Amino acid sequence: MATQIFGTRTDAEDVVQEAWIRLDRWGAEDIENLGGWLTRVVGRICLDVLRRRTSRGETALDIWEADVVLTDDHPGPEEAATQSDSLGLALLIVLDSLRPEERFAFVLHDLFAVPFSEIAAIIGRSSEAAKMAASRARRKVRDVPVPTGDLTERREVVDAFLSAARDGDFDALLHVLDPNVTWHRCSMRGHTVELGANEVLAAVRRGDPGKIEARRISVNGEPGIFVSTTGGQPLGLMSCTVAEGKMVDIVSIIDPKRLGHMEIPFLRGPSDR
Repeated sequence: MATQIFGTRTDAEDVVQEAWIRLDRWGAEDIENLGGWLTRVVGRICLDVLRRRTSRGETALDIWEADVVLTDDHPGPEEAATQSDSLGLALLIVLDSLRPEERFAFVLHDLFAVPFSEIAAIIGRSSEAAKMAASRARRKVRDVPVPTGDLTERREVVDAFLSAARDGDFDALLHVLDPNVTWHRCSMRGHTVELGANEVLAAVRRGDPGKIEARRISVNGEPGIFVSTTGGQPLGLMSCTVAEGKMVDIVSIIDPKRLGHMEIPFLRGPSDR
């Protein structure tokens, strides 16, 4: 539950550890409904963290580099289990735009079926206010593009994008890009959003295929692209949402610091070289 609320395993593990400390102090034998007690305690800790993060102007985008799960196309059982807990980067961006109470109410009710009466008690609002918070979040989350087609088809679209970019075939690029593709760029300067295939084409035109290498990689279970220098220095990571045979959403991480903390499966380890 904590992982889904935060989108980061690091924060979730800290919350669970704190919950166990409180349980040890309280005494499990004195708790009639242990599951309900843990839900309330973990929920309150999560909400407190979200509120503190908001008051400091932080977002999950500031810390998510440790939670981006990068694998090759055939992850092992442990990697697959980690992917199953991971949120897509496009969804994480939308969740980050929500108020703490909206995010909390949406995740607990829509993903874990926690009654609004219990959510209301945790956030200190009425049940009706909790319902409204979840509803506001739901409307925003509905706008997050959802992948369609099987995974093999989505990989083929990303492969076609890579091939067209290498060849400088802009007609082929337009064929795989949705005209209204949303492109999120997360750099040292923050998070920006570009709309439309022409923005992506312009970026491809500025690149020099002879000086970079790009390969398909799995990003939190979905096809993505890893870009590096020919010497292996990471330059960027793209998470691609493919629907109806087109790339409809791209999240690019081009912050060297964030890239430096990621575990790249075909490199030796964290890329802080």
